[in-house]
Amino acid sequence: MSLTGTPFFLTSILLLIVAFVLPFALWGRIAGPPLLRSLGRLLMLLFAQITAITVVFVMVNNANNLYDTWGDLLGTGSHIQEARNLGPDGMGGRQIKNEPKQLQQFRPADDPKVGPGVQMTDLKGRISGVQGEVYVWLPPQYNDPAYRNKKFPVVELLPGYPGSAKTWLGSLRVADQLRPMMQNGQVKPVILVSPRTDVFPGADTGCVNIPGKVNADSWLTVDVRKMIVDNFRAGSTADSWALAGYSAGAHCAAKLALSHPDRYRAAVAMSGYNDPALERDSLAGKDPKLRIESNPMHILKSANAAGKPPRTALYVSGAAGDGYQAGLGLRQFARFPTTVNVHQISSGAGGHTMKVWERQVPQVFRWLGTQLRA
Repeated sequence: MSLTGTPFFLTSILLLIVAFVLPFALWGRIAGPPLLRSLGRLLMLLFAQITAITVVFVMVNNANNLYDTWGDLLGTGSHIQEARNLGPDGMGGRQIKNEPKQLQQFRPADDPKVGPGVQMTDLKGRISGVQGEVYVWLPPQYNDPAYRNKKFPVVELLPGYPGSAKTWLGSLRVADQLRPMMQNGQVKPVILVSPRTDVFPGADTGCVNIPGKVNADSWLTVDVRKMIVDNFRAGSTADSWALAGYSAGAHCAAKLALSHPDRYRAAVAMSGYNDPALERDSLAGKDPKLRIESNPMHILKSANAAGKPPRTALYVSGAAGDGYQAGLGLRQFARFPTTVNVHQISSGAGGHTMKVWERQVPQVFRWLGTQLRA
């Protein structure tokens, strides 16, 4: 039974009703010695507590798209075929221009919560060795005959941890919000791509490559990116690509954009952080070397020291103590052509929640429209 499906939700509700009724029906009817009667009543109370917790969990999980499958929840599902040492560029000595096209079969998204027009595919990353689902939404103009020869910019959407690839499309309603804005010209039409980021059992990858464990960086910045260019009228240059994330996904968006200015022009980071160790389950945060190297501030400072500040535009938003200071830290090291726009969110806006990030969608995509071109 699917973790996020209606049957499991209805089953949990039914069990809660049973758990509520049982004590009223059987409390005084349990026969046997006192110890046995006490044990029976204790089990009924435990059953009621467990079913109540289950219902609350299912409601929270379905609303926030935290876990897609039982494997994600239990930490038993792996999406890694291999994790070779791919070197500093994450390519393992290969060149994208020499790689054959990776044409995919797409199908309608299997969850109606993501809204209409969303399609998905199961991608096996040839470079990264990671496999997982990728959701794609095309702007209204994509199938308009007037745009038949036009390529479109792409925004890669990254959730927090734990987080499903469906979160941006479901909980944040990004496509539902942007569709009318693109139709009336308020927002530039872009292709939205939401890949699986929860690929390592029971841990946040920090979007890094770790030989022998996972090549999460290459999955997102090489395999997913190439697949989109091969299958859609998507721009292939850095000027056509951006990342957007919240929480752990915000850290990844900033880190990946600064690390790969040859692949991405811009990134949006909402309520993120610079130090990966702030996510206790981060693989990068637990490795002393990676903790430093994957910190966006370190990446920016190192690029400046080498005389190569990245041509990257960052939009960083957050409340005090929840992403705002991380943005200020990045802004102080921004050297032309790097730009860092920092926006403070009110501490009373709603905290570290989906509603806070959902409300920012129109604003951040207006900004992205000023940074991207196909």
